[in-house]
Amino acid sequence: MSRIGRKPIPVPKGVEITVSESNYVTVKGPKGVLEQQLPPEMVISREDGILTVNRPTDSNQHRSLHGLTRTLLANMVIGVTDGYQRVIEISGIGYRASREGGNVVLQVGFSHPIRVVPPEGVTFEVLDRRSANEPQQLIVRGIDKQLVGEEAAKLRGLRPPEPYKGYGIRYQGERVRRKAGKTGKTK
Repeated sequence: MSRIGRKPIPVPKGVEITVSESNYVTVKGPKGVLEQQLPPEMVISREDGILTVNRPTDSNQHRSLHGLTRTLLANMVIGVTDGYQRVIEISGIGYRASREGGNVVLQVGFSHPIRVVPPEGVTFEVLDRRSANEPQQLIVRGIDKQLVGEEAAKLRGLRPPEPYKGYGIRYQGERVRRKAGKTGKTK
């Protein structure tokens, strides 16, 4: 059995879960509503506020879908109760972010500012720098884990951190391997 797939999913109070015959799951909670089509072969059952996912056979296909289905369902429950966030750090001379309504305007070394419009269900929050030496932080928030991660990856992809001085956009806690630059001129 899959270790992940066997774990039960506790359903907190205030969360409503409806599962159709074809495993189309709708999860409603205090932060919003998430809907997703899960693999129809998996058996999703609910007893006493606990969700469990079972597989019909031990075939490779069903074994691989078992843990995936359970994780997707657990992410939906966590999303509508707590939500997800990714913290992005912007570091570099002249690199900064600012809010313009619900959008974010990034100045990251290009000749023009970059305006980023968040998709529905995602919000951006720009934190001010505490000191000149610390990177500026940008928080991507939402209830859909996949959408939050995808938006954070798009922002990071605008100016990935470079290995010589470490300038660019990175995730909080991300380690960038630094390279030594030229040490001098040889004759």
